[in-house]
Amino acid sequence: MFGIGKKALIAAAALSIAGPAMAQDTIKMGALATLEGAFTVLGEDGMRGVKLALEEFGYEAGGKKIELITGSSDASPDSAVRAARKLVEQDGVPILVGPLSGSEGLAVKDYAKTQPDVTFLNGSSAAQDTTLRNPSDNFFRFGTEGAQWMAGLGEYVYEEKGYRKVAVLAEDYSFPYTQVFGFLEPFCRLGGEAPVDARFWVPIGNKDYSSVIAALPDDVDAIYVALGGADAVNFLTQYEQAGGELPLIGGSITVDQSVLGSKGRTRDFIIGTPSAGPISDTWDDPRWSAFVDAYKAQFPDGFPSPSLFAHAYYINTKAALLALDEVGGDLSDGGKKYREALSNLSFETPTGMVALDERRNAVADIFLTEVIEGPEGNLVNKTIKVIPQVSQTLGLSYEKFLEYGQVGRDNPSCE
Repeated sequence: MFGIGKKALIAAAALSIAGPAMAQDTIKMGALATLEGAFTVLGEDGMRGVKLALEEFGYEAGGKKIELITGSSDASPDSAVRAARKLVEQDGVPILVGPLSGSEGLAVKDYAKTQPDVTFLNGSSAAQDTTLRNPSDNFFRFGTEGAQWMAGLGEYVYEEKGYRKVAVLAEDYSFPYTQVFGFLEPFCRLGGEAPVDARFWVPIGNKDYSSVIAALPDDVDAIYVALGGADAVNFLTQYEQAGGELPLIGGSITVDQSVLGSKGRTRDFIIGTPSAGPISDTWDDPRWSAFVDAYKAQFPDGFPSPSLFAHAYYINTKAALLALDEVGGDLSDGGKKYREALSNLSFETPTGMVALDERRNAVADIFLTEVIEGPEGNLVNKTIKVIPQVSQTLGLSYEKFLEYGQVGRDNPSCE
């Protein structure tokens, strides 16, 4: 009896040792995106980007297997925090990639401050103040933000298109405020106008644009539109059906593949629309071509070309994996060495080199583009110009840039 009992005790002891060891061979990674609401298609493509990066690494990094656990939000800050809290506090992820939308990012950044041993990497959330003001030491953004995405566009439409006065239509939250600022600051500085009473702000999920279309002024050269997902599709469809004739200037997500790749909308209407952003569908570079090929091979049911959401989630996930490799998958110190590795990380992406500034926000190339019909009949963004290594402060010192004040409905006033 004693011999059998002793063997059982030895076996139990072995299991008690092997259990934690086996657990330590796997690292849980959370991925949070908008899989509900008006931005669902954006979130779905963001998740494709996460899976592209994980597939590239064979779902392993730092000698550990990576277990992906996903969370869903509806683009509201509360839903993003609820999903993040579940991933961190219930599922126990030490690394979280996300969220997708601007105000979600601000909320998750604040939540990150309450979880100092968890490392947060942005998804595609591009509100300026997620990193510019009161950043969190454990929140990293390897994708650029909304004002950076507009680099070169204000100058282009003023100098090349000859536009002098524009109306603005955008969703009423932090990311479009950031985009509008990034576009209007150089446009107005050069002499352009965007009267405050010609700026129209709508909630996410708005379906009826008839009153906005009726109120658009006649004495403008173009409309700057910063709408995403179903919101963009609804406006573009209704404006075309109403006989709208003003040229458009596109916010980054308004002419992204998540909109251009949608079905059932009049196609000719948006051709010729200039925009700018973190990607260009037609960029003739082997890094981008390889990314597009990998995307199409893994997701034949995806868009004709990866959206900026797939791109952003891919880059942030890849950064998470590269840093895990650097520290050998060791997160035993609450992730301190891991976050130091992230802070110092620079690497090649499908759109060029990316590195972080002192507030852990990306410095990277931005693309000035124009919508054309591609060789396969689908709409794509043609590369006009690459603006190299755009910083969050747009080349100014941090202190000087802060003098612009916080982005909002009326900043810049263009007076």
